[in-house]
Amino acid sequence: MIQSRILVVDDVVENIQVVMNILREDSYDFSFAKSGKEALELLKKDRFDLVLLDIMMPGIDGYDVCAQMKKDPILTETPVIFLTAKTDIDSVAKAFKVGGVDYLTKPFHAEELLARVKTHIELHKAKQILKQNNLTLQTKMNMEITRILTELEDSQKEMIFILTELIESVSDETGRHIRRVAEYSKLLAHYHESLSDDDAEVLYHASPMHDIGKTAIPNSIIHKKGSLTEEEFQIMKTHPIKAHEYLKHSNRKIMKAADIIAHQHHEKWNGEGYPQGLKREEIHIYGRIVALADVFDALMHKRVYKDAWSIDETIAYIIEHSGTQFDPYIVKIFEEHIDEFVAISKI
Repeated sequence: MIQSRILVVDDVVENIQVVMNILREDSYDFSFAKSGKEALELLKKDRFDLVLLDIMMPGIDGYDVCAQMKKDPILTETPVIFLTAKTDIDSVAKAFKVGGVDYLTKPFHAEELLARVKTHIELHKAKQILKQNNLTLQTKMNMEITRILTELEDSQKEMIFILTELIESVSDETGRHIRRVAEYSKLLAHYHESLSDDDAEVLYHASPMHDIGKTAIPNSIIHKKGSLTEEEFQIMKTHPIKAHEYLKHSNRKIMKAADIIAHQHHEKWNGEGYPQGLKREEIHIYGRIVALADVFDALMHKRVYKDAWSIDETIAYIIEHSGTQFDPYIVKIFEEHIDEFVAISKI
């Protein structure tokens, strides 16, 4: 059994000896100090379960020793019992004010000292056990929260996968287009100085939802070969609004990002896009990134209404529309990493 450690502090050696003789029958492990300064030095070196502290000492008195202990995060929970000849109410009140847990006046009865020391050591140990149990419980809670959040994120990804398949089934989007847009978006986020690796991952998982609103557009418009009439085009332009209606109620990180992307990826830097006519930084960075990624891939590949453009034509279009359709900084990233874009376009 580990012995409880007690520090006895008194400038009179005989008083220290009296205390140690009384408490020795309970097999405590003792250290002693003959001044406040010496006591603080010992407390910094070793851990104690209890401090028995005289008040009237030369230099640093007992009040100051206790006050300094309570300011130290390591020592603050160590209980202090004052042992003193001072019996006035002000001295007692001050002892408790500076952080003492008990107060015994000299001369004291052996049985009373034994009982109070035992009580406060047991209380201290009980508090330490409770603190440790709370830490263990908090650790378990944190692990459980992490597990639940991971499951929720996995559920979001699974839901997006299912919805992406739905997009493919009802629109002219192909699985490869959706995958490429995700890769382009992640690439742009990776090189963007204001975005983190987490942003890049969120974009990768959320960007496949950019055209989820097309599930609400008639197939006759979605699959029409050739140009749309003005009326048909106005209907097509509602798909970002439809997407927002589908996704706006989710508070999950990936689904919220998907809502932003689907709602804003047809906005333009100069404010001439749709559906809200947002401009510049009014457009969320996720929307600006996917806007370029989507257009680049759409131009590079054949659609029911158009043939594929050459790589040179596509690059020229993106650069030409920097500052009008696209965020100039994102176009700059695109220009600096064209080879990586071209590699992804071949997926």
